[in-house]
Amino acid sequence: MRESPGIDSLVKARDEQIVRLQKENAELRNKVEKLQKKLTLFKPYIFYSKEEIERKANEILQNMQSWHNDAAKIPIDATKVCDYLNLSIDLGEILPDEHGLIVAKIFPLQRRILINSGLPERLGTFTEFTIAHEIGHWVLHINQEDADILSEEINESSDDENQVILFISRSASSPIDKFEAFEWQAQYFASCLLMPRYVLQELRKERDLTNWSHLYAMTKELGVTTSSLIYRLQNLGWIYIPKGSKQIYPGKIGLEAEQPRMYYL
Repeated sequence: MRESPGIDSLVKARDEQIVRLQKENAELRNKVEKLQKKLTLFKPYIFYSKEEIERKANEILQNMQSWHNDAAKIPIDATKVCDYLNLSIDLGEILPDEHGLIVAKIFPLQRRILINSGLPERLGTFTEFTIAHEIGHWVLHINQEDADILSEEINESSDDENQVILFISRSASSPIDKFEAFEWQAQYFASCLLMPRYVLQELRKERDLTNWSHLYAMTKELGVTTSSLIYRLQNLGWIYIPKGSKQIYPGKIGLEAEQPRMYYL
């Protein structure tokens, strides 16, 4: 018995719909697999002690010294650290989002740090610390082996969906105690990288750390901002400045800023 034309058209439409759904399902599975791979780029939150963070920064400086004799001389050049780690640096426009100004971004698959070219303070010591901060994210928070593998599979430049930004840096005016835990870690790493303890121990000789003029002289040798040096010295417990005061006191280690124990999953 011959089927009617109406039934034939229904069967054809059904078959076409099945093929279309199978194609959509395959595309969806592919997107899910890519997303799962991207998620492995981001390490689960780990509580790093100050000593552990400092040790990681020192290891890079020591390895750089073996790589090139003057690579780790002061002032530390953050761009040379990027060269050693095979990270590139670009300047470009970064529009603010709903939370405010964005200073920098890191693209792990491209091994690229993007600095906001619209910042008036982007030249000089501020940029050095910003780059060092992003290096901190690369060292502490990104699975570098996965980034290298994925970078071969995904062509980021041709597909906006494949752009992976794990970390963005906010305005430098944002108080450090409002940063999430991994931002604190990157910030502390940057201070250890640009101001190694062994260098500070030499620079403090015959200097009074409670004297502002002596600190200003140290910032010039280190190539950092005064606020960055103060942050480092207070975390080391070498000096103490009460909130809202300009008076510097000898260190009170018990009053050091504590790392926030915030867990990111």
